[in-house]
Amino acid sequence: MRALPRLILTRHLAETGASTRSLPAAVKSGALVRIRQGVYVEASAWAGLAAWQQYRLRIEAVADTSIVPPVFSHHSGASVWGIPTIQRGQPVHALTTFRGGGRSRNGVRRHLVEPENLDADTVDGLLVTSRVVTVLDLAATVPFAEALVPLDHVLKPDPARGLPALTKAGLLAALPGLYPAAVERRVRAAVEFADPQSGSAGESYSRGLIHVAGFESPTLQYEVRSSTGFVAFTDFYWKGSRTVGEFDGVEKYLKPEYLKGRTPGQVVVDEKLREDRIRATGRNVVRWDWADLWKPGEVEGKLATAGVARRRRSSAGNANSARTQNRSGDTRI
Repeated sequence: MRALPRLILTRHLAETGASTRSLPAAVKSGALVRIRQGVYVEASAWAGLAAWQQYRLRIEAVADTSIVPPVFSHHSGASVWGIPTIQRGQPVHALTTFRGGGRSRNGVRRHLVEPENLDADTVDGLLVTSRVVTVLDLAATVPFAEALVPLDHVLKPDPARGLPALTKAGLLAALPGLYPAAVERRVRAAVEFADPQSGSAGESYSRGLIHVAGFESPTLQYEVRSSTGFVAFTDFYWKGSRTVGEFDGVEKYLKPEYLKGRTPGQVVVDEKLREDRIRATGRNVVRWDWADLWKPGEVEGKLATAGVARRRRSSAGNANSARTQNRSGDTRI
């Protein structure tokens, strides 16, 4: 993971005899950002972080200001593990054994757990729920489409962290007894639908919204061929309507591993030529991006116009109608 900027803690300043009087003025002038009581960061460094990196820094701030080391869970546990999620301005999540009220305050939401079930791994010096528990807890608390993002991810090896793939069998084996029966059924459905062939967080979220909208399941990573041979691999394909679905994430236009020495402009041209070659085989091409995913019914309308068949009508009208306002930057990709 990219090194995060250094946190400025008033506690550390006080311990070394340094004055903290200038901190409020530095915040007012825009030189510092206060991300938690007693925790600051340089504003220029903060502004250069993606939303998911800012979220991770908030987790670090909670860890550095807690008397008892917290066990991070849900979206926060996923952040520490490097598991993508749909964040939506999430608070920091941690476990607690305290049964009294007021478990959620100061930007931290605490989830009750029985003391005998309080178990944690140590990752990057932080205590977190295991990968298995982290993704199951997410599936138990977020909408179906969002649950697929972390589930699809952990079904593949994580070479960046040297972590092996989890299995559906292992996830399902850990499920009994964790949640009420209705929640367990919902989690089981998400686990069973998860697919390691999903190529990105955006593809996983798209697939979940497409499923909730009632469309037939597409083939993932479909190989398009013509009479002369290979044409392209595509994100989604529906054979009945000969429709190719392509999710356009920003990473292909920004990240070096996707650019491969090209400029973003060259990538745009290459993508257009690639789409022309696919269309030349007689197939439809439907494209969408993060902005489309945030608009209720947008992707659903595009697929319906292309003639993609439904197995049933959407159970919720618009597949992503029950959601709060979001931005593409809120998504860990």
